Amino acid sequence: MSLALFAEQLLNGVQFGVMLFLMSAGLTLVFGVMGLINLAHGSLYMVGGFLCAAVAAYTGSFVLGLMAALTGAAAAGVLVEMLVIRRLYHRDHLDQVLATFALILIFSEGTRWIFGSFPLFLDVPEILSGPVSLPLGIQYPAYRLMIIVAGLAVALGLYLLITRTRLGIRIRAGESDREMIAALGVDIAWLYTVVFALGAALAGFAGALVGAIQSVQIGMGEPVLILAFVVIVIGGIGSVKGALIGALLVGLTDTMGRFLLPQFFATFMENASATTIGSALASMLIYILMAGVLIFKPQGLFGGTS
Repeated sequence: MSLALFAEQLLNGVQFGVMLFLMSAGLTLVFGVMGLINLAHGSLYMVGGFLCAAVAAYTGSFVLGLMAALTGAAAAGVLVEMLVIRRLYHRDHLDQVLATFALILIFSEGTRWIFGSFPLFLDVPEILSGPVSLPLGIQYPAYRLMIIVAGLAVALGLYLLITRTRLGIRIRAGESDREMIAALGVDIAWLYTVVFALGAALAGFAGALVGAIQSVQIGMGEPVLILAFVVIVIGGIGSVKGALIGALLVGLTDTMGRFLLPQFFATFMENASATTIGSALASMLIYILMAGVLIFKPQGLFGGTS
């Protein structure tokens, strides 16, 4: 195994982790501030992918597709929060799970009705279609490198938003004591709507970016949503920093595990099932990682911090 191939897989793990961060950052904000379990978050990821693919195909502009994904997912988030979610804040988590699961079915059938049942395909922008030459002789796809840069830029923007702005102060206060900030005159309903729209926009942005790597199809958000829940459990509920660290850990663990373990077992086991055993163990690694973190840090790595 060459050093260049190993480094390329590391970059793939970082890219996967950054995508998971975009998905999980909004989810952890919604849960931390609102105390809401939103199973429909993956549907907003799907909406972003479909909107980007449709608008990019119609206009020929990937940038317009990204803008449509961001605004469309945020608008869908506002409508969902005002029409459905707002009635669930004082209900128990079982009611929230049932209601947001129903939203998954509504989004799936609505998307099928608008865009059809067949997958949509989103082309990588021509300017990002080739490889980029990196040190050690690595030829890495420019588009995947752009995803890494964009995700890290979003992480920096979220950090500045939460730590340096008045809105960020209200978000952090809402995580700590929502009754107190409501008593101080903050419009808590408006704050919840803004947080939910921000989370929806991030999910839509992630779906749009990934749509150029894989096909955009019905139900594409649910597998990613499961991984996003793993991320926020590892990182700590309500912590954007925890979401970033947890997402990178999950992305690197999953990617490097699937790359290294089958080769390891194939090298030291001579039977035909060696590669299969390695692949099966690799698929379990992120859950083993989550269990290990919870044993020593039940609140997650950065639980209770922003």
